[in-house]
Amino acid sequence: MSLHIYIEGGGDRNELKIRCRRGYQSLLGKMGLQRMPRTVACGGRDTAFDKFKTAIRNGQDAILLVDSEDPVAEKATPWSHLKARDGWDQPANTDDEQAQLMVTCMETWIVADHEALKRVFGSCMRESSLPPLVELESRNRHDVLAALENATKSCGRTRMYKKGARSFQILGELNPSTLKTHLPHFEIFEGVLKKWV
Repeated sequence: MSLHIYIEGGGDRNELKIRCRRGYQSLLGKMGLQRMPRTVACGGRDTAFDKFKTAIRNGQDAILLVDSEDPVAEKATPWSHLKARDGWDQPANTDDEQAQLMVTCMETWIVADHEALKRVFGSCMRESSLPPLVELESRNRHDVLAALENATKSCGRTRMYKKGARSFQILGELNPSTLKTHLPHFEIFEGVLKKWV
């Protein structure tokens, strides 16, 4: 049975969900996994959680991947964070590794890889406007997004960073090794995937 990853992202339009899946598949493809998991772009976080719970009830091997939205307390597990923040109870027959967090959001992953951003945006990107790479996961998601938009605003309205299609294109350009260097929760995510597949 193949592993399914239920992902927050992709909005409500099929085109964006396709782009979301492709971006994650490209990133996962660089991890050297033995088998590729199936990525399911679910739109909103509540929908991702609902689809994950349905998959578990149906006996599917599944992982939930959502934004943490807020920094994660030092000793918190993903499920305890999601319970405290969203009121979500860990479904029966799941373990701690079946919830994974993008801390604090997908844009944190994106700003962690300056080389990928340079490849996508070129010389119009102002690298000095990006947040420092130390303790990235402690930064507020709104600040991370604002920094990314500010760093790319010189690229023009059609090329600057925007959530959606542009974000998933960049996601596919990211280097997992770079993300592991700066993002402890990404390193955990990759380690869990390598155990499952």
